Amino acid sequence: MELILSILVILACILLIFVVYIQNPKGGGLSSDFGSAAQLGGVQKTNEFIDKLTWSLAGSIAVISLLLTLRQPKPSKPLVQPKKTEQTQNPNQTPNQKQNPTNGK
Repeated sequence: MELILSILVILACILLIFVVYIQNPKGGGLSSDFGSAAQLGGVQKTNEFIDKLTWSLAGSIAVISLLLTLRQPKPSKPLVQPKKTEQTQNPNQTPNQKQNPTNGK
């Protein structure tokens, strides 16, 4: 499932690059190259379609990315080991014995 979602995100990113490249906010771009308004439903409808396609692709990338993040497995153990609060003891020493650093002197 993660592979399919990852492929969908990559395809949506590539399509979004092309759609943004086609757009030109100053009236140039691909939509003005089609000629008269009678072709392909007119320039205005072409711009609306490209605008809706841009927002749809961006939204789908965001939603699929969130789904991929939520589907990640949780770590089974903590990444950082908790520090022990007790002092390390000599393995030969019983818990009730006090540690003598001077060896009885």
